[in-house]
Amino acid sequence: MFSYVPMISTCPPAGRCGKKNITPFILTLLISFFSITSFAATVDTVSIYSNAMHKEFKCVVIQPAAKEETKKFPVVYLLHGYSGWYANWLIRVPELKQYADEYQLMIVCPDGNNSWYFDSPLDSSIRFETYIGKEVPAYIEQHYPAISNRKARAITGLSMGGHGGLFLGFRHADLFGACGSMSGGLDIRPFPKSWEIRKMLGDSAQYPENWKNYAAISVIEQMPADHLSIIIDCGTDDFFYGVNKAVHEKMLQLKIPHDYIERPGKHDWAYWANAVKYQLLFFREYFAGRK
Repeated sequence: MFSYVPMISTCPPAGRCGKKNITPFILTLLISFFSITSFAATVDTVSIYSNAMHKEFKCVVIQPAAKEETKKFPVVYLLHGYSGWYANWLIRVPELKQYADEYQLMIVCPDGNNSWYFDSPLDSSIRFETYIGKEVPAYIEQHYPAISNRKARAITGLSMGGHGGLFLGFRHADLFGACGSMSGGLDIRPFPKSWEIRKMLGDSAQYPENWKNYAAISVIEQMPADHLSIIIDCGTDDFFYGVNKAVHEKMLQLKIPHDYIERPGKHDWAYWANAVKYQLLFFREYFAGRK
């Protein structure tokens, strides 16, 4: 890891340099720069063992620089999409380190394979609901200065991870106080042959109840007793736009409070890199008791 220090010229045209030539504006820039670079988040890659699956998976942990030595942080669990992996978010959006520092929160990016974050009702070797929903938070709170309270935990993600954000947020509302989705596949039923979902749930014609019960659009019908703060974000040119709109409308019918954002955008990293800024701000406000 290294820091890049910009070359700032303070010499007059004649080439004579000296302290008297450093303007107040340049001095302010230098002070600001070194303040930022001396207060930077750290990034770990750890392996977290799953007792449910009897194997370990890697995970990225972004920890902000603490302003106080004994400070503990709230945590946002940020899930990747189909064909993604644990380092996907950090590679594509390196600004996550800056956001962690700015909002004073941890960002944890676990590996969910292509599981859709299910505990498969058909294959006992696939237990990613248990892994992400219980085992990863337990590890993080044992090894990092993370606050052990549902009001200090949020979960969200993109695409498949957006489905995971709402699915796990609702089914584990005793653990997570806030959840979200970016371009989420929030209703899997229109896509019976896509993204290996059959591997977890079986054929949709043979196991229709699995496809209904494990879809986020159905899970939201069982609103948990504990209050959830919810944010949904999807681009209007996204192939998941229709199912996101349907979830939004269903939440309105069910009188489930939530923030819903739609704007021009596709199912791509340009959209998610922008969307995650809104979501992290939303969670920061929730952690501060303003959501």
